[in-house]
Amino acid sequence: MPTASPKTDVVYEVTIGLEVHAQLLTASKMFCRCPTDYANAAPNTHNCPICMGFPGTLPVINEQAIDYTIMTALALNCEIAEYSKFDRKNYFYPDLPKGYQISQYDVPLSTNGHLTIHVNGEDRRIGITRIHLEEDTGRHLEREGRGEAYSLIDLNRAGVPLMEIVGEPDIRTPEEARLYMEKLRSILLYLGVNSGRMEEGALRCDANISVRPKGQKEFGAKVEIKNMNSFRAVERALAYEAERQEAELRAGHTIHQQTRGWREDKGITVAQRTKEEANDYRYFPEPDLPRLVISREWVARIRAVMPELPDAKRERFIETYGLSDYDADQLTSERALAEYFETAVKSRPAEHRLTRAKSVANWVVGDLRRLLNAAGTEIGESPVRPEGIAELVELVERNTINGKQAKDVLEKAFASGEMPGAIVTREGIAQISDTGELEAAVEAAIAENPKAVEDYKSGKTSAVQFLVGQVMRQTKGRAKPDVVSPLLLEKLEKL
Repeated sequence: MPTASPKTDVVYEVTIGLEVHAQLLTASKMFCRCPTDYANAAPNTHNCPICMGFPGTLPVINEQAIDYTIMTALALNCEIAEYSKFDRKNYFYPDLPKGYQISQYDVPLSTNGHLTIHVNGEDRRIGITRIHLEEDTGRHLEREGRGEAYSLIDLNRAGVPLMEIVGEPDIRTPEEARLYMEKLRSILLYLGVNSGRMEEGALRCDANISVRPKGQKEFGAKVEIKNMNSFRAVERALAYEAERQEAELRAGHTIHQQTRGWREDKGITVAQRTKEEANDYRYFPEPDLPRLVISREWVARIRAVMPELPDAKRERFIETYGLSDYDADQLTSERALAEYFETAVKSRPAEHRLTRAKSVANWVVGDLRRLLNAAGTEIGESPVRPEGIAELVELVERNTINGKQAKDVLEKAFASGEMPGAIVTREGIAQISDTGELEAAVEAAIAENPKAVEDYKSGKTSAVQFLVGQVMRQTKGRAKPDVVSPLLLEKLEKL
């Protein structure tokens, strides 16, 4: 069949919508009492007749999962439905025990929200179509034996509460998609409803992407991409797919609606199956579950216990502590990091908080985060407590130690868990600023370096810096250079 003529002069634009699945941090599964902590459990040990889909079993709704979904919907500015219901989504897959998934179709828990991301210094509002609840499926375990590859099924994950956040097709670049995912993960972590561990499948993203000529009202054919387990993978997969679709269109080919998988090892997407439509799932109301009535009192109770969210905390940090946009963005990206920073700032007298905040931010965002990343440790498990960072800043501010010494002290505190002040005292590395204490070292440097003295007398001012270095060597770096220099000059002028 002949293709259309190549289109070399057309400008194309990308349209992206994300569907994010987030496992909820409930103790038990969505419709039964089986535990959800399956990560280190032996396969098929966290199951019961309900989550394994035995005939005659009756599901019971997990109220905590409803609470968490309403909380997330409020954080994403959604409208909360006054009533909702569950439906059966019918499809066959080996890791779906019942042959259908209990989900929500036409009456979800919430709709019409939005999330704001910052792109190149500007705010971009991305719409949220809906947030609904469903149950997770089991997992495939790929194995090899006797020269053959085969799959086993682990149903420990089957039935874990899964919240689906469906975004509007408002995203225009792969970078925006990554920023959206980062912001959404941050909000979920602030709320404490999800672990944020994409690499473990606790937070999963399916991306719908299409390409169309710029100015065309109708969207192009939608392609769904799966198997992306990191922010980097989301951005790379969408960039590849946008280029692939544009190349196909420029060559005069037709883009077909389908599902494709991301191959991280090869950096490409590969076709998996034809994309399903809603009617392919034969949705109908779940007959074993009652309709959910969501009172306004219920919603108000949840709203009352919500934490301060990233955007509000970011603005408060800028206003209260005078932080830059960059520092505020970095510190509020994780709730634990923001709380660590604020605890450190507040651990010292109030009159010094504003001036100390910037220094604390520099240490937390810079050297401490570097040490945490190198050790693969989260901020909540940092060997250096917030009070330790505050003490380190205070030691520098009081000129007890200099910046270079402070970096060494922080590394030792990180390795041992000791407070910085204790390390400085034990190792005797406090700076010497007393002129009486430094006078002997200055006189020794002058006596031991007659050539440098002659150079100074002949007009070579650089000789002073050499002599300062000699004093620093004698005092093992403890002498304060700004005290040593005038003392040296005073002695040299008297010679």
